[in-house]
Amino acid sequence: MAEFLRNSDAFIWSIEADPRLRSTIVSLILLDRSPDWKEVTNRFDLLSRTVPMFRQRVMPSPPPAPPRWEFDPDFDLAFHLRRVTAPEPATIDTLLEMARLAAMADFDRARPLWEATLIDGLADGGAALLCKLNHALTDGVGAVEMAMTLYDPTAQYELRPLPKEPTRVAARPLGGLRDVVSYEAGLAGKVLGGSLNAAPGLVADGIRHPVRTVASMCSTAASILRTARPIGSPGSPMMRDRRQIRRLAVYQVPTEALRRAGNVAGGSLNDAFIAAVAGGLRRYHEKHGTTVGDLVMTMPINIRTAADSMGGNHATLIRFGVPASIADPVRRIQIIHDRTGKARNEKSLRYTQFIAGVLNLMPRWYTAAALRHVDFVASDVPGFPSPVFLAGATVRMQYAFSPTIGAAVNVTLLSYVDTCAIEINVDAGAIPDHEVFCDCLAAGFDEVLALAPRP
Repeated sequence: MAEFLRNSDAFIWSIEADPRLRSTIVSLILLDRSPDWKEVTNRFDLLSRTVPMFRQRVMPSPPPAPPRWEFDPDFDLAFHLRRVTAPEPATIDTLLEMARLAAMADFDRARPLWEATLIDGLADGGAALLCKLNHALTDGVGAVEMAMTLYDPTAQYELRPLPKEPTRVAARPLGGLRDVVSYEAGLAGKVLGGSLNAAPGLVADGIRHPVRTVASMCSTAASILRTARPIGSPGSPMMRDRRQIRRLAVYQVPTEALRRAGNVAGGSLNDAFIAAVAGGLRRYHEKHGTTVGDLVMTMPINIRTAADSMGGNHATLIRFGVPASIADPVRRIQIIHDRTGKARNEKSLRYTQFIAGVLNLMPRWYTAAALRHVDFVASDVPGFPSPVFLAGATVRMQYAFSPTIGAAVNVTLLSYVDTCAIEINVDAGAIPDHEVFCDCLAAGFDEVLALAPRP
């Protein structure tokens, strides 16, 4: 049977009809030299054979089935993998501008949803790899796993053998219609089978512990409603406009210092990270003479299991209020720690695909409006704890710019060795003076890092 997009991936795919909601991920890998081009090509060929979605395109299905993955009969690795010389002044600002343009441009949807460009000739003698992929291909954690196919643990490398190309199944007469019928029957079977399997235990629990059973069912329903409910308006009184223009920036903080700052306040590195972003947002509003209370934040939560493949998006989005108005960084971290803990334990997480399926039935204008009422997205992605190498070149730093998906800004943390790279993707409609915002964000991190005791 055809491989259909899961409900969550189909949702991401469908909302991209609005260019402001594109879910393109752009990563920038800084190298100390130009890598062996032949081996870089070999590694991406290996990746496309290991993760079939890198050779597949998204095709529409007869309703009500979701879109499906289909092998591109004209797959051409050279179309997706390119090599250019950096234009002047060939600095990090040049690379960020190239990444910004890549983030705003859509894919050729008749082909697989990824591109990679090796950029030679940087002013410092280095090189960079600019990668771009659609979120339906994978999430942040999956992208790190995929990168292991490209990287080596040392500067010495060997030509990796290529497995056979993925098998392409020839289309059958009326095959699409048959697949849709099979899909709907299988979906109904899962729902009915799950209900029948759960029914005896539910009845038994209801007899033995009726109050507890009803309370648990109500709690689950309330969790699902919290996750899927529409947002009437953003928390910010000023970051409300949404446009197609993006501005990118980067910042770096020491990993251990950020972790110690979180620990001092009884939180984690992620709590300290969110608190720093919230502190920066408070300063940005103050710069404009505006006060702010709680801001609506979306936090991706990884629900990937050991059985899941690298392909596909296995992160779910949870929204909650962040206390940007609290000036004390310790208190702010404590409140965020409590709220992130509750978010990670939402009962709705196990119903992610069901919720996405319901949202897929809603009018696109309705879901798009709700997404544009999110103030910011903050995502923490664990990277590589030790140095890695790409075809003989040392990876100096990695940056990953996650999509705003309707929010005013997405701030992503990607760790590499002992450094947290902070990637900032700003919607220029909501934040037109992005340089001022970045200065405020840096001050927010300084405020939180000041809590960290010296080792």
